[in-house]
Order: sequence, then C-alpha cells, then structure tokens
Amino acid sequence: MKKYLICAPILMAFFSCKVDKLPAIEPDVITEKTINDTDDPAIWINKEDASKSIVFGTDKETNGAIYAFNLEGKILKDKTIRDIKRPNNVDVAYDFVLNDSTTTDVIVFTEREKKQIRLFSVPDMKPLDNGGFKVFEDEVNEEFKLPMGIALYSSPNDKSLYAVVGRKLGPENGYLYQYKIMADTLGVVNTSLVRKFGAFSGKKEIEAIAVDSELGFIYYSDEQHGIRKYYADPAKGDKEISCFGGDFFESDIEGIAIASYEDGSGYVIVSDQQKGQFNIFSRETNEFVKAVNLSTQETDGCEVVTIPLNSTFKNGLFVAMNDAKDFYFYDLSKLGLDKK
Repeated sequence: MKKYLICAPILMAFFSCKVDKLPAIEPDVITEKTINDTDDPAIWINKEDASKSIVFGTDKETNGAIYAFNLEGKILKDKTIRDIKRPNNVDVAYDFVLNDSTTTDVIVFTEREKKQIRLFSVPDMKPLDNGGFKVFEDEVNEEFKLPMGIALYSSPNDKSLYAVVGRKLGPENGYLYQYKIMADTLGVVNTSLVRKFGAFSGKKEIEAIAVDSELGFIYYSDEQHGIRKYYADPAKGDKEISCFGGDFFESDIEGIAIASYEDGSGYVIVSDQQKGQFNIFSRETNEFVKAVNLSTQETDGCEVVTIPLNSTFKNGLFVAMNDAKDFYFYDLSKLGLDKK
C-alpha cells in the first residue's frame, strides 16, 4: 500500500476550504434598497402589535438616512429620517422617561460628519435632542471626534439610559465614551459624560458595540484582534473582563447581536466580515458554539430579537446588513440555535 506525505500547509488549506464551504442559508426577506451604503440595523418591537414592528437601518453617506422597514422589507417613508450627515450605527431602547408621567421608546444613532449623536422618539419619529448631542468634545485631535459605533444600556437598577459611543479613530485606552441620557422636569433631554474606557489594539478600528442590559455587559469588536467585554454599569469599574474569539475570524470582526432569553441563556452573534459568515458564542460562557453562512456579503452590522413577530418570524428575527444596499431578514430558527 502506498503512503503519501501531506505537508502541514496543504492539510491546513484543505480543512480551511472545508470550513469555507458552509451551506448558504437564504433569507426570508430582502429589503428594498437604500440610496448609498447600508451599515447597521436595529429592531423596534411594537408591544401592542408585534407584526407592526420596525427594522431601522443606517444608510452611510453625507446625504444619509435612517431607513425604516416593515417586516416585509418595504421602506416606511413616514418613519424614515433623511438628511443625516453620515449616520453610522443605530440602536433602540424602550420606556425612556421624559417626565413623571411620560415615557417613550427611542432610537439613537451617530452622525459622524457633525461629530454628534441623535435621539428620536419611536414610533412617531420626533427629534428629542434639539439638533444633536456633541461627543468627544474634550479631544484635541479632531480625527478622534468622529463617532461611529453606538449602543444603548438601560440600567435594570434605576432605569437610567446610557449611550456607549465609539469612533472612527481613537487612543489605545479610553476609546469609548459612555454618556447618560436624561430629561429634566420640563422634558428637555441632555447628555452627560460619565466615563471613558475601553482598550484598543491599534490594529484597525472599533465600530460594532452591543450591550447586554439584562446581564450587564458591553461587548465591542476590536476589529482584527478580538471581542472585548466590560461591565455596563460605570460603578463596577473600567477593568476589562475578557477578550475572546479572535482566532475564529478571518480578518475584520464586525457587527454584534445578542440573542437573549429570560432565563439568562442565549448567544453572542458576530459578523466575520471577509469570510462571509457569522460566528456564534455562548452568552453565558462566551465559548465558541458554531459558525453559519447566511449568504450576506461584507456584513457590517446585525441585530436580533428572540420573540415571535409574525407568521414569517415565528421564532424571532435576525437582521444582517448586506453589501448591496439592503438588509437580509431571517427567522431566528434558520440559525439553528437551541433555546437552553
């Protein structure tokens, strides 16, 4: 019997090819296209009628917009916010306190060219920010003032709302700023800086940020290094809890979505941008679980909810940006994730 010697590089390449051939999973819905360059989605759940929930998505350019889509992927023109100067990332929060008798759901997003973040009520889409809140104002380097990533943290202790904001470029320490968002007795909303934190490898940039408000953690993508994890509550300090997952990515580590269940189980889903797939980690342990190919290209942002929305999304909804000016919607069951 003949014996063949296969060198290690060839063997590695063989297994790499096998991994690259994960079966492609097709979306249930592809949205109508935006004008410029899609980037990051957020999902607002309509508590009165989940079938009327809205998916928001950024269109990243000087003449940008926050597009609103229904669950069929059609653009809701009356909910879309236009004339935004390069919106980048977006997030939603529920029951923001405007005054003693009024709460509203809100959407927040970065407006990079104006060096600010914006805050609107949902679903009536009214601005609550008097034109915007400036960020990174104490930076001397103007390039360090350009906001990019953003995520909202709703404190389970006192219901305070915080925005965690990243930027296009930043220092090795203090790359992220955390702002408290609050309204006075007249309902006028303001922000205040509560801390600067977050390590940066210096390899590329930090864009994707996600907050697990229930468990109290912030995750962000140090794009060619790893997924960094911190406490969301400023009172718990600025020490990094862990940095994980880097070895599972081909190059850029991008969008992060947290699939959370009431019992504390769930998953951290992260875009492996150049490989064209998503790596999935345990919410509890952050250990690698699996990878899936959702047929998107060059995915920046993604988002997920785990409750039924309509007959198409009976198990929840996963949304991923696709590099063709659109977003892909999937019933959560297509990711093959088991609720523990």
